Amino acid sequence: MTVSTLIIFGVFAAVFLGLAIWDAAASKKKIVKYKLRSSATAYLMLLPAVLLAFLFILLPILYSLGYAFTDYYLLTPNDIKFIGFDNFKNVFKEIGEKGTLYRAIINTVIFVVGVVPLQIGMALGLALFTNRKVRGVKIFKVCFFAPVVISLSVTSFLWLQILSPSETGLLNSLFGLFGAKPHDWLRDPNTAMLWIIILSAWQGCGYQMLIFTSGLSNIRDDLYEAASLDGANAWQKFRTVTWPGLRSTFVYIIITVFIGACRIMTQPMLMTGYQDHTVTLSYYMYTQGYSYRWVGYSSAVALIMTVVIGTITLIQRRAFREK
Repeated sequence: MTVSTLIIFGVFAAVFLGLAIWDAAASKKKIVKYKLRSSATAYLMLLPAVLLAFLFILLPILYSLGYAFTDYYLLTPNDIKFIGFDNFKNVFKEIGEKGTLYRAIINTVIFVVGVVPLQIGMALGLALFTNRKVRGVKIFKVCFFAPVVISLSVTSFLWLQILSPSETGLLNSLFGLFGAKPHDWLRDPNTAMLWIIILSAWQGCGYQMLIFTSGLSNIRDDLYEAASLDGANAWQKFRTVTWPGLRSTFVYIIITVFIGACRIMTQPMLMTGYQDHTVTLSYYMYTQGYSYRWVGYSSAVALIMTVVIGTITLIQRRAFREK
């Protein structure tokens, strides 16, 4: 592993150096004053971020890609054999038999379909609410953004207390006022994923709210004034002025929220554990790779998941492309 890492690092360093030299040569050909010292300073300042990206992004991706075609078992790292597409055959066999992987796919799809429109809708609504020129609106903006800076682990444990199955649980206590019996919300297959969706949308919508707010600030006020002179109501202003102005922002948000939703793992891990009604693809990969230690099989699942997510992302970008 050390030798392969050094080889990959050497290739990466050569590519980075080659790009720097090519940039210097291209700059000299342009009618722009070129300073070698300024360019060297820029690349040196870029180097720490590039090294971190290599160590924690590029290198794991390359190793995962290679492990997907091997029988790598975590407890025997020196006994790795190339097995071709056997891991992928096992993946599709597991799906065909409707095992845990099949349930993980279904749960992930349910989560994505539920959380993406809910989180984006909440973020857009909060952005429109906080974008008004009203005294004290910044306080609301801070309150809405606060859940984003809280760790998902802390948020999950907080909601565990809210959804506690005992009579003292916050939600059960509230429903108990109307005579309802205590209910185990997270053990019930009909409600567990619903509450995870609500938690995730609540926790993450504040970040998208700020992005929408930034997009709203770029829309010129004279467009709204012209719409008012034409007699447009609030909905017509949103449809003809606000929404077209937020199109590019919306494309970015829907892609990032979709990718983040596909990678959900922390919430079900902490709130329900490894249960068929809440296990997701990322949670399944983690369990196979670190609990059962089948790194090769887990890497194959990750590769398939990456290809699927990348394909859907490209389709989204084409579907929402600018006219």
